[in-house]
Amino acid sequence: HDAHGMYGLILVEPPGGLPKVDHEYYVMQGEVYTAGDYGAPGLQAFDMAKAIEERPPYVVFNGAVGSLSGAHALTARVGEKVRLFVGNGGPNLLSSFHVIGEIFDTVHQEAGTATSHNVQTTAIPPGGAAIIEFTVNTPGEYLLVDHALSRT
Repeated sequence: HDAHGMYGLILVEPPGGLPKVDHEYYVMQGEVYTAGDYGAPGLQAFDMAKAIEERPPYVVFNGAVGSLSGAHALTARVGEKVRLFVGNGGPNLLSSFHVIGEIFDTVHQEAGTATSHNVQTTAIPPGGAAIIEFTVNTPGEYLLVDHALSRT
């Protein structure tokens, strides 16, 4: 089911909820293993050989190329605190999640109680998730990427 995009996140908040932030966003990374040529329009068949070889033609956020850009870009102003709920639907690749131009104030990894601070990039395994918080300090455009840059 994961290889067909059937994945998501479920958040169980602690009693009393999470501390307030200015913006919360949900981001899922996933791989799409298609038989057709890269960029070919229309419905594409699943390619099991590419999945077994871990060669996805597409590594995307929220299920589509460009899903977090243009009119769908995530927004925040200078001084605002952002919380990202980031999951990796996989099914195969580790996500080296990074926001270009930002250092994460706090990373809550894998629903654990330990937190990390001042993190540049965080690893999210297939089927895993993290809660990432940062404050926007400088105006500009910030790109969300898998820091395995051949996938960017």
